[in-house]
Amino acid sequence: MPLVLLTATALVFLAANSILTRAGVLDGTDPLVFAVIRVAAGAAVLTALAARRGITLTGTRRWGAAAALSVYLLGFSLAYRSLDAGLGALILFATVQLGLFALSLLRGEPTGPLRLAGMALALGGLVWLLLPGGGVAARPLDVALMVAAGLGWAAYSLAGRSEPRPLAGSAGNFLIATLTFALAAPFWWGAPVTAFGALMAAASGAIASGLGYALLFRVLPRMGIATAGVAQLAVPVIATLLGAALLAEVPPPRALASGALVLAGIALATFRYSTIRSSGS
Repeated sequence: MPLVLLTATALVFLAANSILTRAGVLDGTDPLVFAVIRVAAGAAVLTALAARRGITLTGTRRWGAAAALSVYLLGFSLAYRSLDAGLGALILFATVQLGLFALSLLRGEPTGPLRLAGMALALGGLVWLLLPGGGVAARPLDVALMVAAGLGWAAYSLAGRSEPRPLAGSAGNFLIATLTFALAAPFWWGAPVTAFGALMAAASGAIASGLGYALLFRVLPRMGIATAGVAQLAVPVIATLLGAALLAEVPPPRALASGALVLAGIALATFRYSTIRSSGS
């Protein structure tokens, strides 16, 4: 399958997580139960894929990465109690990129003026989006939870960079997260769950997360650094379009404008910084 088609499929899978989670939670399924079903389904698929390729999970336990994954899953599901699918994806993606940028500053990594300008533009767009009247019809707590999910995903991404076997590492992390959720059963056992919500959670875990992450791991090594970074800007756009088409969630003009600023700023910072790193390596 051509690289472009593989990449597009992976990005659609990633965006589908927002749609499936929002739809399942709206249907009445408790967000914690949704997260439990999602992580268990993802663990099953990733473990099966690893086994099919003869990959063992021995030595793939990364407790810090699994903890970051759990934070992401919890915050992501809870935030969609009131956040629209597209706006949730935008806040998540912006938080991930800004979090990674802040960490790079703390580590003293080279940062040019264009990268600083791009991240400042993205941060300004995100602040404008979240200000009163910015179009985010959600509870502040749920916005904060999506920000926490973004920070969790940023930490998980960093942990993944040092994972020599991405598929086996992801399977191990999902298994640990599943065990963590199982031990926390008193907090979600008996919570409401609908048949449709359970189906959405299983699809999110098995297809959008399990197969989606496996596909992403396959295409990223074949893409340039800049191309991979900029391509992922499509995720919130796809989520917004799918949310409008499937859930009738159309963001107001100010939300679209501020979202465009966020994506433009991240594109500027990501592409410029990745180009510098590629040319200097």
